[in-house]
Amino acid sequence: MARKIIFLDVDGTLVDYEGKLPDSAARAVQQARANGHRVYICTGRSRAEVYPYLWDIGLDGMIGGNGSYVEDGGEVVMHQMMTGAQCRRVVDWLHERGLPFYLESNSGLYASTDFATGAAEAVREYSRRKNGEAGVMTVQDAFPDMIYNGNLYREDVNKISFVLHSYQDYLDAAAAFPDLKAGTWGGSGEAALFGDLGVKDITKAHAIDVLLAHLGAERADTIAFGDAKVDIPMLEYCAYGVAMGNGGDEIRAMADLVTDDVEHDGLWNAFRKLGLLGAE
Repeated sequence: MARKIIFLDVDGTLVDYEGKLPDSAARAVQQARANGHRVYICTGRSRAEVYPYLWDIGLDGMIGGNGSYVEDGGEVVMHQMMTGAQCRRVVDWLHERGLPFYLESNSGLYASTDFATGAAEAVREYSRRKNGEAGVMTVQDAFPDMIYNGNLYREDVNKISFVLHSYQDYLDAAAAFPDLKAGTWGGSGEAALFGDLGVKDITKAHAIDVLLAHLGAERADTIAFGDAKVDIPMLEYCAYGVAMGNGGDEIRAMADLVTDDVEHDGLWNAFRKLGLLGAE
């Protein structure tokens, strides 16, 4: 078959909601690449959150920060960041609002001093929503390399995530920073747990377009995998879209294929069904 360019969301797609990588997912990536296909993660995570155990499976590169960063084979193809002035304004506003937050940079994740305690319940609730009553994730589990007491006025920030005390915090952030892109995660609408602010007018789809131009590859050869509503534009943009079985109703309804849950060999089974693994 023609060589494909494969884009994988990370949380809930390549790894489970507690960050565990199924052996079958690692093998699927490795065997697909051995057959000549290229595999990239396409995620809201910044590079600092792509830990060595993920790179060790043999990825070709990544799209990070929801499309603000593109890397291929260790080469930075595109990187759009907030300005230092934008970062300072957001940090000051979040401090004044009393909202725990962290800055997402390729050099690391930099947290407000109150984040470890202020985000504890939001992280536990996120874990419960994704894993049922067994979900007991701590802030340390979710962000093992978080940097506290670092400089928060930075020039290298991709986006800033913050705890929502109420949905009004997100609405007010969107109104206060029209020059930035406001979003939520950890749920939809008033059930969201976190808000975020990032570079305006960036998308995963645009980042994929930039990468394809860099590679000299065609959109017709792309396959995207995801589990959440935020992944729908990526699946719509690519030639073929796969939703994980653990995904939400909306992404499963629009996908070309719905595979099994991430914990039940979902990636491996989809790769095999699509002929990406070759002769087994």
